[in-house]
Amino acid sequence: MIRTSFNDGWQVRPKVNPFAELSGRVVPFRPVRLPHDAMIEQDRTAPGGEVTMESAGGAYFPGGVFEYRKTFSVPEEYRGKRIFVEFEGVYRDATVYINGDYAGQRPYGYSHFRIDADRFLRFGEENVIRVEARAHRDSRWYTGAGIYRDTWLLVGEVVRIVPDSLRVTTPDIDDSRAVVEVAMDVANDSIEVRTLPVATEILDAAGTVVAKDVSKVTVMPGESATVRQRLYVSSPALWSTESPTLYDCRVTLGDVDEEAVAFGIRTLQLDPRHGLRVNGETVNLRGACVHHDNGVLGAATYARAEERRVEILKEAGFNAIRISHQPMSKAMLDACDRVGMLVVDEAFDVWISGKTEFDYSLNFPEWWERDIEAMVAKDINHPSVIMYSIGNEIPETGSPFGAAWGRRLAEKVRALDPTRYVTNAVNGLLAVMSELGSLRQQRLEQAAKQGAGINTLMADAGDAMGAINSSQLVTERTEESFALLDVAGMNYAEARYALDRELFPNRIILGTETYPTRIDGIWEMVEQYGHVIGDFTWTGWDYLGEVGIGRPQYATEDARRHAHNAPYPYLVAGCGDIDITGHRRPASYYREIVYGLRAEPYVAVRRPEHHGRTWAGSPWAWSDTVSSWTWPGFEGAPVTVDVYSDADEVELISNGTSLGRRPVGAQHRFRTDFETVYTSGDLVAVSYRDGVETGRTSLRSAEGPVRLTVEADREVVATKGGDLVYVDLTLTDAHGTCHTGADRVVSLEVSGPGELLGFGSAAPSTEEQFDGTEHTTYEGRALAVLCATGPGKIHLTASASGCEPVEIVVTTD
Repeated sequence: MIRTSFNDGWQVRPKVNPFAELSGRVVPFRPVRLPHDAMIEQDRTAPGGEVTMESAGGAYFPGGVFEYRKTFSVPEEYRGKRIFVEFEGVYRDATVYINGDYAGQRPYGYSHFRIDADRFLRFGEENVIRVEARAHRDSRWYTGAGIYRDTWLLVGEVVRIVPDSLRVTTPDIDDSRAVVEVAMDVANDSIEVRTLPVATEILDAAGTVVAKDVSKVTVMPGESATVRQRLYVSSPALWSTESPTLYDCRVTLGDVDEEAVAFGIRTLQLDPRHGLRVNGETVNLRGACVHHDNGVLGAATYARAEERRVEILKEAGFNAIRISHQPMSKAMLDACDRVGMLVVDEAFDVWISGKTEFDYSLNFPEWWERDIEAMVAKDINHPSVIMYSIGNEIPETGSPFGAAWGRRLAEKVRALDPTRYVTNAVNGLLAVMSELGSLRQQRLEQAAKQGAGINTLMADAGDAMGAINSSQLVTERTEESFALLDVAGMNYAEARYALDRELFPNRIILGTETYPTRIDGIWEMVEQYGHVIGDFTWTGWDYLGEVGIGRPQYATEDARRHAHNAPYPYLVAGCGDIDITGHRRPASYYREIVYGLRAEPYVAVRRPEHHGRTWAGSPWAWSDTVSSWTWPGFEGAPVTVDVYSDADEVELISNGTSLGRRPVGAQHRFRTDFETVYTSGDLVAVSYRDGVETGRTSLRSAEGPVRLTVEADREVVATKGGDLVYVDLTLTDAHGTCHTGADRVVSLEVSGPGELLGFGSAAPSTEEQFDGTEHTTYEGRALAVLCATGPGKIHLTASASGCEPVEIVVTTD
């Protein structure tokens, strides 16, 4: 079918009661560009009373019902054809009307779906499509709302290749050739028998045809037929994270239809001795859990935004993404294929037991199969996808009925795609929630025998979680739920890794969610145990919502400050290796060192205003550090400097004076610290192994007048295909050193064929929004995102108090 973008020409407004409109309350529509997040534009509000998980989870954004509409022409020559409107994602409870008539719906906010539109259309006339979407206390994190992913118009003949039915697999591969199995469904909505040729070509990365086949298919009236072909590619180039080679499969159905997909040739193997092997080589998954929002864009899913995230995550040392806790966008899958990033795609955060008042559990029994089908149809041709996760922290996994549900889901996935593995991210604590009281009492009694009190017992929430997950009760309650999987996904359960090697010798484990503060010990086990195939930190990229779970906290008498979530106006979770603007935080460099991917030491300075205070952050909170030696107002004040390294020892040098050497490396958790006083100038860390220097890193204080600098990630931007320009705005000195202590408001002006889609910073707590032209920098940085609206040159001018204005020019293509 001919696929064209359906993103242009939409309008949006808050949905109003039609009876209210009769009384004169009319809310006007306004033009909007898709993809669009209607929630990110709303005013956040402080909740009355105590902070609740529901309000904090959504970053204090209100819910709402939003109405989109579009007027479009349907030419007379389309009469008699099949016409579908495809939505890649609408959050949530999407209901679609065409020319005032109900045309379809989709409760789940993360599944792509198609509306069979031709029966409702008026040919040769204008038509109106209207979409309602609602979000209301239905998630534990920021979801966004509205038509936040791409839309498409599909037009084809009555005999056609069924959309999403072209499936390419490579079941048999060796050095000399690869067997490529191509399957597709052909539908016949006519009233006659149709016999048509099916021509298939396989093209390599250079566009050369390397295999082809022609066969025929006969399709009876009102039926569909499955076509299968086997082709053979000689000397195949294998897809891997290091060499993400892609092929194209092009299929032509007579003179009525054609379809094409990209795919990769690679093998997957799994066993408890060698772990996960890709193309015969063991691969330990260096994984990042990632939510779906795009920071200053909210939930709007632009192709370039997804690609940029994948690129930055890979540069930071990750080789795998677990999208959590919903199916990944098509754009991100495409980027993972091109960049070389492995994917664990996850289906649901809930099954039948709800976690919030109005979540997907209300729809799960009726819709789960269709949503699993949509996920697998989306993923099946992507070589990056190696595993499906059927759920995340599902409470019912600890019961026989929950295990039965898990078996239904796992077998459904296997029936649709037997070429990938199936996991489930199980948290043993949730599986035994009803028995937590007795478990706690057992631990208290055990602690009392050892002379420890409750404060000692609960000093580390991660230890408490590990004790529960490794208990005999969890072992028994989760045994069946783990047994029905190919890979036992475990959240915060590294205490089971060694234990299960003995208890369940055939069990293969993946750390589907772990505390970032424990990566050194966890990664040691990944490298030590063949049955543990990787680790996914929570999280690789910071996100909106679940506010403050990774925020810095210090011991205080105010107990509320030690709650799971932070009060308004906190905005982000604060636990990502990479902040919402794409800037790497200290935890990211520490992780890179633990992975063995960075030789140079890394320097992170603890904020001097908190010197001497007792740390009380959660296990998701890395540290209250900044990689900066610019601390105006703290000259001569005591300060702690952290240094990360895998070497034997590191030396810290301040303005040419050595502060000594300290042991570091794996035996010391890859970190050490130095106590000194802040004096502006240069701070240098030098690492040594066997007395020989292995690397050095320096920080320089920003001095003199503050300058505003601007840098775009590209000079040319496409007007189509979801392309964007990311513009970094930084406060620096004359040498380019970031002024982390000189934050100020930056104002933007955009002229020419471009639009400012989002503008903001990584400030964890702020009342500023992302849809304006002014925003305050955070630690000297802000980020603007532009899109092209037509041909020509886009001009962006930025200004800030005390700084000369700066400008960039981007050409549209």
